[in-house]
Amino acid sequence: MPDKRDYYDILGVDRGASDDEIKKAYRQAAKKYHPDLNPGDKAAETSFKEANEAYEVLSDKDKRGRYDQFGHAGVDPNYGAGAGGAGGGINVDFGDLGDIFSSFFGGGFGGSGRQANPNAPRRGSDTSVTLNLSFEEAAKGCVKTVNATRIEACGDCGGSGAAKGSIPKTCAACNGTGQVRVTQRTPFGAMQTQKVCDVCRGSGKSVDNPCKACAGKGRVRRTHSQDVNIPAGIDDGQILNVRGSGDTGQNGGPNGDLHIHVSVRPHPIFERDGYDVHCEIPITFAQAALGAEIAVPTLDGQKKIAVHEGAQPGDVLKLKGNGIKRLHSEEKGNQYIHLMLEVPRNLSDRQKTLLREFDAATDEKNYKKRKGFFDKLKDMF
Repeated sequence: MPDKRDYYDILGVDRGASDDEIKKAYRQAAKKYHPDLNPGDKAAETSFKEANEAYEVLSDKDKRGRYDQFGHAGVDPNYGAGAGGAGGGINVDFGDLGDIFSSFFGGGFGGSGRQANPNAPRRGSDTSVTLNLSFEEAAKGCVKTVNATRIEACGDCGGSGAAKGSIPKTCAACNGTGQVRVTQRTPFGAMQTQKVCDVCRGSGKSVDNPCKACAGKGRVRRTHSQDVNIPAGIDDGQILNVRGSGDTGQNGGPNGDLHIHVSVRPHPIFERDGYDVHCEIPITFAQAALGAEIAVPTLDGQKKIAVHEGAQPGDVLKLKGNGIKRLHSEEKGNQYIHLMLEVPRNLSDRQKTLLREFDAATDEKNYKKRKGFFDKLKDMF
């Protein structure tokens, strides 16, 4: 994918950047290019989407590792789809080493001496996927389409492993038991143990004409799409469990589950604390001194709030019930407005004159903190 920009360049961080540095860089980019702040600006919209894509990869430890090693190809949706196991892991066959441990300790690594019936019903493995949500999607809830991979019975052969028009036969090597007895010479003499049949790999059946679609395995890895209801109030790092959407069970066993790991992108304005929402709002000197009614953003749109006369930088105002809905409840947290006093810049001569006149017309009784500070200085000296 040579046309894609480097994710580190998009966020303006180096490759050794910490998680906090990446999060801070994303917040700055998201605030700069957010569509609400740049209506109709297609270039800003493109930059906002690029920042979201970059953060989605670089904020995920596994994805970032693959991206650092393989570039964009490492985070392609089809990357690693052919790997075995529930999550694309590696299946290890210990072979003779496992048999030797079995002969000494009565069955494999920590197992019992009796081998499980290979034809007994077996539950499918659980699978997992990461779902990225915006701040608003997590707060409000939504329906998202999740694309995940799982192992299913082959549709061409119905899971038998045999090509159409043929059927599996009972394995002659193990007589359908899936296990064979072998004798090994050890320093303690000849010892006999059981092992999985090498011919049928424990299935108890052999296939003379294997299915081409699954290479005779009877199972294939496929990508499936599923609509999932995301409950309002879900938070970053939480896991949703979708029963029966993991790997297909074998021999009539139940399917595994799908675990959805939720990742919530930071918001350029709001900060979440439990079910409460915090944001900083800049106000002018006149608004702070005289009081004012200002419009503030909330998850439900803009709302008017009164700033009291004589408000100080850092004062916090509360909007009760304007926070995030609690999971499986109708209650909501609160929103807290942190007032920030912005000092005006680039003043004209007229504005400077008016400020000097205002300053000359005030005295220490108008300033509570200044008076207290200088009173302490008198006590010190």
